[in-house]
This record gives sequence, structure tokens and C-alpha cells, in this order.
Amino acid sequence: MGHGKTSYVCLSCRVSYKQPHDTTRQRICPNCAEPMIHAGSAFAAPRRRDIAAWRALAVLLNAGVGFHKSCCGGPGYRPRALREVRERLTYARRSGTPVARALVRYDVR
Repeated sequence: MGHGKTSYVCLSCRVSYKQPHDTTRQRICPNCAEPMIHAGSAFAAPRRRDIAAWRALAVLLNAGVGFHKSCCGGPGYRPRALREVRERLTYARRSGTPVARALVRYDVR
């Protein structure tokens, strides 16, 4: 069990909840009863109406990219727009870079 709170996300319902980090149990969405994804302690949810940002977030979380605090405070660069996600997926495909690593690169040009 960890110390402090972290975010768990339901992509279907576009909600997140801060809860104590506990690796021994799966968090379930209170709205739809589906398993939630651990997003990390530095996660800031997009507005619920911002469907494009939630789609970009889904790509990140499904690729295993989290929002965890680093030694410098925040998680580092994370794309928030679908265009930024597409640019990084194209970069990954062309360069052979693993998707999770390409998604967190600030510059892919």
C-alpha cells in the first residue's frame, strides 16, 4: 500500500477520482461498475465535455503512460490534443520508437 492519493480514471464515463493508492485491489467505477485505470498522482482530468482530450488520454493510458510525479515535481510532457497524439504515433511508427516512449516526447520533428 502506498502513501498519499492518486487518480483512478474511467474512460467510458470520463471521470476520475483521487483515492489512496493500493496495489492490492482493483478500483471499480461507481457509475458503470467497470474497472478503472490507475493514472497517477500528478494526473489532472480534462473537462468532461472535452471528448477529444479524453480520446487523447485513452491512447496514453492504454499505452501504459501514467501521470506520476518525478524528482522535478510533475510527470513531464503529455500530449492533450489528438493532433499531438497522432504526430507521436506517426513518429513511433516511422522511427521504431516504442509507442509509450514516443507519446511522452515533447518534440517529434
